[in-house]
Amino acid sequence: MRRTAAVLAVLAAGAVVLAVLNSGTRHGHLDPRSADPTGSRAVAELLKERGVTTRVVTTAREAADATGPRTTLLVTDPDRLGAGQRSAIRSAIDLSGGRTVLLAPGDHSLSDLSPGVRTEGDAGSDDLDPRCTLPAATSAGRAGTGGDLRYTTALPGATACYPSGGHPTLLVLPTGTTGGDTVLLGSETILLNESLAEQGNASLALQLLGSRPDLVWYLPALADSDPGTGPGEQDKSLLELIPAGWSWALLQLFLAAALAALWRARRLGPLVTEKLPVAIRASEATEGRARLYRKAGAHDRAATVLRAATRERLAALVGVPPTRAHEPAALVPAVSARLTGEPRDVAALLFGTIPSDDAALVALADHLDALEREVRTS
Repeated sequence: MRRTAAVLAVLAAGAVVLAVLNSGTRHGHLDPRSADPTGSRAVAELLKERGVTTRVVTTAREAADATGPRTTLLVTDPDRLGAGQRSAIRSAIDLSGGRTVLLAPGDHSLSDLSPGVRTEGDAGSDDLDPRCTLPAATSAGRAGTGGDLRYTTALPGATACYPSGGHPTLLVLPTGTTGGDTVLLGSETILLNESLAEQGNASLALQLLGSRPDLVWYLPALADSDPGTGPGEQDKSLLELIPAGWSWALLQLFLAAALAALWRARRLGPLVTEKLPVAIRASEATEGRARLYRKAGAHDRAATVLRAATRERLAALVGVPPTRAHEPAALVPAVSARLTGEPRDVAALLFGTIPSDDAALVALADHLDALEREVRTS
């Protein structure tokens, strides 16, 4: 048992160490440092090869301070932002002179970040054709901009691309500052590692995010969120709340426990009769116990065993329940009724005093045997 506990402790410690070491290299959804299928490391690496520097920020203040004419600001979850954070991002859009890319903004955030634009429900298909004159779209061709939100606007100067059902999934709006613009992208598909190589996703992502030499990648932290609003605040399952890396630790612990259980478990298969090294006959066992009683002078113990065994056999003969075999009031009258010879003190014989010596003990055994024979033959 101690060995098993030690092995489990070592495995648990190893799993925790691995989880801690890996936790620093694993990141979340749409994170440019993450190589997971839903991460965005691939597009960040391609941008790096083209001379675009990517900086990750987690607060609206950092994002606003980092913007400028040479900067592209990507907001990965606009609907998660609180009112103060939306105001800071809106000021950066109006004053920076750079590009701002809002990823799948809903009506909750559009009212502050892009007034005059509203959503028109979900797009019917994932891959769509550009059908616009935007150079980035015509160069990329068909891309995975559908499957999520569509937009509509009456603002002058807006460029609508990748329509689905008559409403664009990509919308480019000029800002008040010369040279600046805002891109509304209805789907995150073109930024994910798992879908970057499909259709013209990589080309479109690189052109939208790589038009300036600096890219500020804004991943809103929990402190920047607006409690109770937006789809980002939906209830999450227990597995979604476990930090990245710890799920692997739990899996390793489960496998270690299963292996330990198999290691310590009995072999599977039918029961096998084990041959005893020595077979002792019942008469020899009885004789050996009698010698031990005699050597110890245990007249009381020997008499008790003799009387108890006799009472149980007599109870079965005279119809007394086994549970009442050792009750004088139940057994003595039933036994006495079966006797036909000389009157005997059945109570003294079955429940009497302890013999004082070996001779009295032998006499008691003889009387009990005679009583049982008489009842059995009556």
